[in-house]
Parts: sequence; C-alpha cells; structure tokens
Amino acid sequence: MHIGKAIRLERIFNRNTGRTIIVPMDHGVTVGPIAGLERMRDTVTNLVAGGANAGLVHKGQVKLGHRMQGRDFGCIVHLSAGTCLSPHPNVKRLVTTVEEAIRLGADGVSVHVNLGDETEGQMLSDFGMVAASAAEWGMPLLAMVYARGPKVADEYAPAAVAHCARVGAELGADVVKVNYPGDQESFARVVECAGVPVVIAGGAKLDSTRDFLDVVRASLDAGGSGLSVGRNVFQHRDPIRLVEVLNRIVHEGQSVDDALDGYQDIL
Repeated sequence: MHIGKAIRLERIFNRNTGRTIIVPMDHGVTVGPIAGLERMRDTVTNLVAGGANAGLVHKGQVKLGHRMQGRDFGCIVHLSAGTCLSPHPNVKRLVTTVEEAIRLGADGVSVHVNLGDETEGQMLSDFGMVAASAAEWGMPLLAMVYARGPKVADEYAPAAVAHCARVGAELGADVVKVNYPGDQESFARVVECAGVPVVIAGGAKLDSTRDFLDVVRASLDAGGSGLSVGRNVFQHRDPIRLVEVLNRIVHEGQSVDDALDGYQDIL
C-alpha cells in the first residue's frame, strides 16, 4: 500500500481495531441546514468530544477545523453533490477534485454513486476517474454506493446491497459505504463479497436509539468495519454520549447492553 494512503487511513480508522466511526455532515448541500447541522462548529466539537474517528464534509466546511481539543478527527472531503430541489435528486456530480482535497488537508475523499439512475454511467465514469487520481496521490477513497432508480424495487434488498458493495470495490474504493440489508447473515455475505472494508449507512433518523445500536452491533458481528452515519448521530439529543457508547461497541467490542451501562438516559 502507498505509504501516504496507509498514514491517512490511520487518521480515519482506529489502528488497533481496524474499525471506524465516521459521521457524515454533507447534508447541508443535499437537504439544507437540517436539525443538528445549523451550527457546524458546535456539531464538530461534540463529535470530537465523544470520540468519533472522522467527519465527512464538503470542501467549504473544512475551514471549521478537524483537529480540535487535542484530538485528531479525520477529515474526509466529499467530492459529489446534488440537491433534493433538483428534478433529478439521485444525480450526483463532482464538485471538487482529489487535488483540492489534498490542498485542504484532507485525510480521505468520498464519492456518491446511485446505481440504477438514468445517469448511472456518468456517475460510474466520475467514480473511476476519482479512483485513479486517489490512487496516484495515496488518498483513501470511500465510495457511498446505493441502488436507487426506476428498476430498483428495494434498495435494502440483500442482492442490491451486495451489488453496490461489489461495484465500489471493483472500481477502486478503499472503503465502501452501503445500506444495512436488515439482518446479520445477509450483511455477512455483503462483506465477504466486497473484499474491502464495508461500513453501514444510517439512512433516515430512527425513532429508537436502541434499534440503531443493535444494527451497529449486528453489522460488526457480520464482519463490518464500522459505520458512516449522520442523522442518527448528530440529530440525537445527546450526541457526545451517544458517540461514547458507539466507541464502546465499535472499538471495545462490548455488547449493546454492556455499552449502555451508565448511559441508559440516552435511550
């Protein structure tokens, strides 16, 4: 592995566990300043305080600083964008480059691809070019790959999720982010067939914190490498303590019940 990539990956993944807690905060472009992201500096401060491994942001938010309070907080710059106001909200276009992310001090970059959309070909082409550039510069690449389009009946179907993970790996991603297909056995197959670290997406905000933590635990038991979850973390009423619990589960290997010892008030 490129030495630069290895160094940068250790700013995103815990070097002892090989797992990560990534919190995406790119939603401001997609859906606007939603709850939890009105004051980005406060959001980042809370995530760092809780012990998240990395944040994922668009280039204009890097200036908030990702190394705070004496802790390293990995910075992943998202290269893709699209908004819910578009008549084609599943279309993602590149809005910056690997080279600009390097100039901003990023530890990694990410792209978003929606398989099944009418513009899938362009998104795949963009993904391929980003992967080549990231490999040249030793920049870790996270690919968010989802099945979303006219022919997709269920984006959480195990076969669809496995296809997404495999596309990400086949086209050069170092880490793939996909939906959790709903059960541990199905996700174990997704991980096995991917061949690169797989992290779960969070999707819409869940009503139950316990349900969210159970999904995280199950994904790890299936061989997953952690999570890349936004709204279920930064929209929680106590994100600092939630991330502390996630650390117990992801990096200390605790069960959900053990991790919640002393933290029952976050449920």
